[in-house]
Amino acid sequence: MLVQKYKDMLSGKSVIRQLSEFATARGKEIGYENVFDYSLGNPSVPVPQEFTDTMIKMLQERNPMELHGYSPSLGIQSVKEKIAASLEKRFGIPYRAEHIFMASGAAGALAHAFRLVTEPGDEILTFAPFFPEYNPYVNLTGAVLKVVPANTVDFQINFEAFEEMISEKTMAILINTPNNPSGIVYSTETIKRLAQVLKDKSAEYGHDIYLISDEPYREIVFEGVDAPCVSAFYDNTIMCYSFSKSLSLPGERIGYVAINPACKDAADMVQMCGQISRGTGHNCPPSIIQLAVAEVLDKTADLSVYETNMNILYNELTALGFTCVKPGGTFYIFPKALEEDAKVFCEKALKYDLILVPADSFGCPGYFRMAYCIDTEKVERSLVALRKFVKEEYGK
Repeated sequence: MLVQKYKDMLSGKSVIRQLSEFATARGKEIGYENVFDYSLGNPSVPVPQEFTDTMIKMLQERNPMELHGYSPSLGIQSVKEKIAASLEKRFGIPYRAEHIFMASGAAGALAHAFRLVTEPGDEILTFAPFFPEYNPYVNLTGAVLKVVPANTVDFQINFEAFEEMISEKTMAILINTPNNPSGIVYSTETIKRLAQVLKDKSAEYGHDIYLISDEPYREIVFEGVDAPCVSAFYDNTIMCYSFSKSLSLPGERIGYVAINPACKDAADMVQMCGQISRGTGHNCPPSIIQLAVAEVLDKTADLSVYETNMNILYNELTALGFTCVKPGGTFYIFPKALEEDAKVFCEKALKYDLILVPADSFGCPGYFRMAYCIDTEKVERSLVALRKFVKEEYGK
């Protein structure tokens, strides 16, 4: 007999994926260059040449068994050492190899983090707007995800609602900064205030509350934006990182968990991740990719195109009358729809070959997300369709 909970999930497929599939099908009809697909957050810039060169050199010169054999369950030691050294140099936190666990992207890192600190029935709080896949990521562990309503003024944390929702059942807080879908970066003031609440509540409830920081967009921060290192402000922080966006490597599925060395149980937590892997199958990420990223830790893809695209869209959207908080990073922008029902709004946009994602599943009904990780030339061409859509459908 099939497991019913997974069968039930078939009726709730990701709206992002559905729209991406629609865009692909539409592209076959009219040419994909004529479909303005803002659905999927798939990096659009090439990997750094240094990464490609490193891969070629390793394939030519190194032992194939080293490159293609199973990695140790906790990750390759030399890779963990280099990551720890890089984090210490950048953020002044004394990470060591024993604080790093190699994972299959940020999703794999989160899968381990949730299981480290929750039992079935425990609660994890996150803040709207949030990445919709957090629901299955958390709820299928047996823990329960609770969503704090959004602060739509600036998309920083809604502390009033947060302090009403946190309880003795709260074992972890999950944050994502820079944020998908809003593009907002939590400020130093926000992170400091969050850390103080967690310290106070941990003391009140008599148990640690962990801060799980999902950071795949950490390197995509725009000029002049305050982007603090979350782990520097709260001892019990579990950093979950992916190289998918910084190096444009989403298909390689490589990232890591970094346990703050000041965390009370830091000595055990990476070892526990190895045991968690035995039950999830999220173990032994590709050896060759671990070794390659370790050689380019100080490199990124050319991420500047994302800020260029953001400015083009932000200026056009605000000129057309959209309410929109200016992103501080990522490759997403998050305007308010021109009518109450964002699903209807986005359905109307399809007639103009504009693929926009309604934000109901992100915890913010009435908003929509645009993933502008596409060529700047295509962004500029899409403005004609956007203006036509707004004028014909809304008279603006």
